[in-house]
Amino acid sequence: MLSRLFNWLESRVDVFAPFDERQTPPATVWRFIWYHIREVKGWLLVMLITAFLFSAIEASLYLLVGWLIDLIAKTPPDVVFREHGWLLALFAFILLVVRPIVYFANHAVVDQVVVPQLTNRIRWRSHVYTLGHALSYFQNDFAGRLSSRVIQAGQSVRSATVEVIDDMWYVIVFAGVSIGYFGTVSFWLILPVLVWMAAYVWLIVYFVPRATARSEKNSESRSAATGRIVDSYTNIMTVKLFARGDVERSSVRDALANWARTFLDLTRLITMVSVVLQTMNSMLIVVAASVSLWLWSHGAMTPGEVAAGMGLVLRLIQMSSWVIQQVRGIFEEIGAVKESMETIAKPHGLVDQPAAAPLRIGHGGIVFDKVRFHYGKEAGVFEALDLTIKPGERIGLIGPSGAGKSTMINLLLRLYDLQGGRILIDGQDIATVSQDSLRSVIATVTQDNSLLHRSIRENISYGRPDASDAEIVAAARAASAHGFIAQLSDFEGRTGYDARVGERGVKLSGGQRQRIAIARVILKNAPILILDEATSALDSEVEAAIQEQLQGLMAGKTVIAIAHRLSTIASLDRLVVMDKGRIVDQGSHQELVSRGGLYARLWARQSGGFLGLDPEDKPRIPVL
Repeated sequence: MLSRLFNWLESRVDVFAPFDERQTPPATVWRFIWYHIREVKGWLLVMLITAFLFSAIEASLYLLVGWLIDLIAKTPPDVVFREHGWLLALFAFILLVVRPIVYFANHAVVDQVVVPQLTNRIRWRSHVYTLGHALSYFQNDFAGRLSSRVIQAGQSVRSATVEVIDDMWYVIVFAGVSIGYFGTVSFWLILPVLVWMAAYVWLIVYFVPRATARSEKNSESRSAATGRIVDSYTNIMTVKLFARGDVERSSVRDALANWARTFLDLTRLITMVSVVLQTMNSMLIVVAASVSLWLWSHGAMTPGEVAAGMGLVLRLIQMSSWVIQQVRGIFEEIGAVKESMETIAKPHGLVDQPAAAPLRIGHGGIVFDKVRFHYGKEAGVFEALDLTIKPGERIGLIGPSGAGKSTMINLLLRLYDLQGGRILIDGQDIATVSQDSLRSVIATVTQDNSLLHRSIRENISYGRPDASDAEIVAAARAASAHGFIAQLSDFEGRTGYDARVGERGVKLSGGQRQRIAIARVILKNAPILILDEATSALDSEVEAAIQEQLQGLMAGKTVIAIAHRLSTIASLDRLVVMDKGRIVDQGSHQELVSRGGLYARLWARQSGGFLGLDPEDKPRIPVL
């Protein structure tokens, strides 16, 4: 029965329920929190009610103890149960039945409904929304910092909400019962408590803002240290190759030292406030005890009232340290929410139009029409780029580094929005179609292929997750990858296509990663194929074998290939020569060589023929 109840409670909040993935979360803290908790407000109300009932019962226990002491002192033993048995039975029922039920109801809602489910729902929605950001968003931040903010968002929003509703409500009810009880006994008893509470509130007002500010600095220094450590680990190969471990140690040491300084600054404040608070608590005990004894000696308080009053005072001072830390924790969580909000709740820089339709692919014709693009700057890259690629045509982009070749590919994939002009595929402006449908018809192999830290099988089938094992193996064979895949194993004993490749595929060589990427493209079999230095990391023998497969793969497709090694693309239908963001020449290999322009000079250098070149055209560094 309990298992069914738990299952029912745990299914009340759907972590992965659909939501508007395009809606930007609010950019103010309280609206951001409400944005995430509004769908569970009914359960939060249940939590509030059960917390109130339980705290009222807890506070009443001290009054019950005082009543029992007076009852025992004033009533003969043989009369107690006869005259007060029904009241004692009621108290027993409340303690044995009502209190456990209320406690269970509160914790069941908190632990089974709100805490795990709400936390992970916020993380899921933050992650999905973050995935929708443009490529530049991820290029301008640490991956470790972004993931930390996404994880932190769920925990911080949930903690702030639960602590305010569940914990602080308990404190408010208990304090209210205490003051109300003292007020019914004597003004002289309530006076020291009121003075203590006023001083306590002042201490919180003094402490919390300063602790929050120092906590924010501590959190920022923690994020900076985490970012530096993650950056070192992510680029560990560069660190090793350049023997810069000492620099990385120094960098992380500085970050950790700053983190330690901000943490010590925070703990110094906590120590000072804690000492002041404990001094106040000691004074309250002495004054409250003295007043209670004085009132008792004058017949103004019964022994039971003294016991109940001192019990409440002792409970108040026991709670005081916990409460001040809870208040500080709430403000820290709110500060953490603010940090996450400032990272996550930014409008998507590149979005689909409201009425964006899927791209309807026909034969794969591509048109760059007066394209203007400056990476958000006032000028640079493309001013009025025009290029028409016929359906099924295979073109090669050639030019020196910085000519704009890779930028053209990024714009075709709509990784950035244009500043002017348009790009058409089969007559459809790619800015008006959905991004997913656009990229689903384009298969891309880049010169720097990073793999997901998953199995070989998952990496190859990433563009076609429904592919069968036989199709995956066939694609791997076509990419000359099956042989080395069969020999792979990871540290957990998985082998072959089940072996994990490490973060960004670091457990594989550059050539192996390239072949996996080519296998992925072969399996995807999209109508538009982009090859950006697709075989640059391969040795000549493997490249020759794969070139044959790529020739078959290119059949019937629109192909854009980029290669600095001109021999690999010389046989394409048309070569487009670019320089400084402009198309300076185009034609077949023979036509371009005969015209003697930039392409002819590049070809002469790579073919080893330097005769007839001007001295300034000769490479100053020997070609290997």
